[in-house]
Amino acid sequence: MRSERGARGKLIVITGPTATGKTALGALFAKMVDGEVVSADSMQVYRHMDIGTAKPTDADKLGVPHHMIDIVTPREDYSVARYVADAVLCVDDIVRRGKLPVIVGGTGLYIDSLISGRFFQARGDENMRCELEEEYEALGGAAMLRKLSQFDPASADKLHENDKKRIVRAIEVFYITGTPISRHDLETRLLPPRYDAVKFGLTFAARAGLYSRIEARVDAMMANGFADEVRGLLDMGLLPGCTAMQAIGYKELCSVILGGSDLGGAVELIKQESRRYSKRQLTWLRRDEGVRWITWDKAPDIEAGVQFIMHN
Repeated sequence: MRSERGARGKLIVITGPTATGKTALGALFAKMVDGEVVSADSMQVYRHMDIGTAKPTDADKLGVPHHMIDIVTPREDYSVARYVADAVLCVDDIVRRGKLPVIVGGTGLYIDSLISGRFFQARGDENMRCELEEEYEALGGAAMLRKLSQFDPASADKLHENDKKRIVRAIEVFYITGTPISRHDLETRLLPPRYDAVKFGLTFAARAGLYSRIEARVDAMMANGFADEVRGLLDMGLLPGCTAMQAIGYKELCSVILGGSDLGGAVELIKQESRRYSKRQLTWLRRDEGVRWITWDKAPDIEAGVQFIMHN
């Protein structure tokens, strides 16, 4: 199978909120079908960030090759555009070798962008971005939105004046390419998808079951040395404001280590933010009518999940 635009290589997606058993199900399914796993987790791409991202161990992988894990340093800003470019190479290579790509992860934007094959973001200009960020700070978000509306009213209408990152990015793209980012988005949406994907979403019958799993996972992370992992990253010279350290858990523990915040309060905040994140993940997935749901009762039944995928 070739996977050029329109040729549509086939792949399986296993996704869902945090702590629903995606890693275990993906590894076992891939092992049974001679597949390989391609991670779709925006934080597992970073090296040295293992505990807080629930990165699979060698034992978790069941001998199955896993891709798109530990590929960049935490100092780098990793974007959806970079993910698509890198993951497409992995998926196409797996397909060429006659194996089945199994996409596993909970970052919905990464998954959807990979399937569509979108390369809508122009390469950035760091100096220009810094200048625009300084202009934003000097003039304010409302003024920058007015500037954006002069050449990209469609984007300006969708953005809030406090959304500094996206406002700056939209202006930057127009300055670099001469084309509004909203037009780039529209043109790429009109292209046929790069891959023919079947999506399976994991969830729990009761929200309480999911939240219980999330809270138990956070407790396990803390017991396994999550705070020491964050301390080690800071010792490497990482700044609390860098993109990688904004992940749930890392930013809260940075506040404890650097600012003397209460550890118990930080752990409760990590649990709260993780629950909120799981709700956002579910909201994203439920917009996709093509997702085939696997609903757990009290705990994931991984073997039953594999059988469900095999028969669907």
